[in-house]
Amino acid sequence: MLLHLGRLLQNNSFIVTINEVPVTAAALEIIHYFSMFLVVGPTAMVDLRVLGAADRHHPVAELAERFFPWVWVALAFNALSGFLMFAGNAVAYIPESTFHAKMLVTLLAVVFTLAVQWSVPKWDRLPVIPATAKVVALLSLVLWIGAILAGVEVPALSGIG
Repeated sequence: MLLHLGRLLQNNSFIVTINEVPVTAAALEIIHYFSMFLVVGPTAMVDLRVLGAADRHHPVAELAERFFPWVWVALAFNALSGFLMFAGNAVAYIPESTFHAKMLVTLLAVVFTLAVQWSVPKWDRLPVIPATAKVVALLSLVLWIGAILAGVEVPALSGIG
């Protein structure tokens, strides 16, 4: 069933054109990598601030309010460009365990980032950021690093991409 859907995706004329024209294929990759930087960089700044390791001059909530809108816009671009690249070779990606691991780690990173974003206003009102907040921020940071590393490993280990 999934392989059938994958075949339909990768044989779609729009998907084929985007992935086979060198300029658009390169543009997709640039958008995908650049948007990942725009997701991870600001998220890391907020996580590091929660951990007490960065920008102690600004409240955590102020950094989160400033950075997270950019994070979610960048994540949308990242997901769209990633989907278009996936769709161009969907039949190969669908059974690939390294791709599944990348997607799982990325999904967990998004969940922990949401947990940080939703909790930052509460944490910022406390006299000291709780240890559980620091664990959540640390997991968010580690998961984003894992998502980057997993993304690099998909083509390296599978030969796809």
